[in-house]
Amino acid sequence: MKKLVTILLVFVSVALVQQSVAQGAAQPAQGAPPTQQKQIKDPAEYNAYVNAIQQSEPTQKVQALEAFLQTYPSSVMKEDGLEQLMVAYQQAGNGPKTIEAANRVLQVNPNNVRALALLAYNYRAAAAQGGSQMQQNLAQAEQYGQRGLQALHNMPKPEGMSDADFTKLHNETTAIFDGAVGFAALQRKDFTAAQKDFREAVADESQPNISDIYPLATADLEAKPMNPEGFWFIVKAAQLAQGPGQQQILEYGRKKYIRYHGSEQGWTELVNDAKASASVMPPAGFTVAAAPPPPSPAQQAADLVKAKDPKQMSFAEWESVLSSGNQQAADTVWSAIKDKAVKLQASVISATSTGVKLAGSDDDIEAKAADIALSMAKPIPARLAPQPGTMMAFQGTVRSYTPTPFMMTMTEGVLLDKNGNPVSSAPASAHPATTHKKPAQ
Repeated sequence: MKKLVTILLVFVSVALVQQSVAQGAAQPAQGAPPTQQKQIKDPAEYNAYVNAIQQSEPTQKVQALEAFLQTYPSSVMKEDGLEQLMVAYQQAGNGPKTIEAANRVLQVNPNNVRALALLAYNYRAAAAQGGSQMQQNLAQAEQYGQRGLQALHNMPKPEGMSDADFTKLHNETTAIFDGAVGFAALQRKDFTAAQKDFREAVADESQPNISDIYPLATADLEAKPMNPEGFWFIVKAAQLAQGPGQQQILEYGRKKYIRYHGSEQGWTELVNDAKASASVMPPAGFTVAAAPPPPSPAQQAADLVKAKDPKQMSFAEWESVLSSGNQQAADTVWSAIKDKAVKLQASVISATSTGVKLAGSDDDIEAKAADIALSMAKPIPARLAPQPGTMMAFQGTVRSYTPTPFMMTMTEGVLLDKNGNPVSSAPASAHPATTHKKPAQ
């Protein structure tokens, strides 16, 4: 994105020099109708302006332009001079002064597209860095992006600029504005708006730009429902990535593809097709078939009970059946495990000496949500107290459950060692008994 803005500002600088020299040099002929061109009538002012904009070294150009603007604060070329100053500061690598110059341009003309583009880009880049000012920077990026898109509707072609250059300027600034607005939408998870804005940004860019292609892919793949065109864009983003990022982006796309399609079948072919295509946009009619919807929880419960003895099921499978809404399947499982002592491993959520809250299924372990309430047969000694986040092996007697939210209550809890044997609660002896060997004969 930074390269895009640099190229754009250099292009603008050249166009402005050509335009400004043409405007400044224009002299109305006697008897000719008045023109709309800006004209500097004072020869000294004219010479100062032309000298300033024709400087090739950025620092010298900055000094000459600042001197011109101070000497001629009401010049007809003030806006043009400030635009040139903005570009010169950017070329000199002075970020704060570049932003200051852009704001000075907007004081003269609030609809100046070039200044709005620079500010939209700047605040988007700042927001992407995070930090305490992130939300403020996001709001600024979106504001300047929206103002820029509005200004583009009424932007006249500057005098002296070719149709081709004007189209390029229009497209590239549109991409910057859409990218800024889309980035703000993506951060607040407004995927529909982000998809629209980033698609327009990507379509307008003359060169593929990962800063817009990757968030477009993300907006497509995180939306509900998912837009399968995101798989094409994620491959295109990976092509533009450097180093380990390339494989990380592809792996993100592959996992999303499996979840959406139901298998990895076709993924390699899609990757190869996207990489081979010269176009960043997917071909007409591009799509990926979605996997058929999974069976309902009630049907899954019925199938599981039919295929597997409840005593051989995992805790997660018990939970799935007991919370499925299929009462017949739930009764089958419950009759098999109620009042039975079972051995399990689960993640500790919280613990006291008399009871432990545990997460037994993978989903609840990941969410750090308890699905087992275990009452201990005896108080747990402080030295054996289980720590939150650790896996704990135990035995407990199944007593009751609630299906929603799921919670299984167990009593007579006992800590187990790695071999599945009860852990002794007695403290280790400070003086182990001495073993007396029978004297050798």
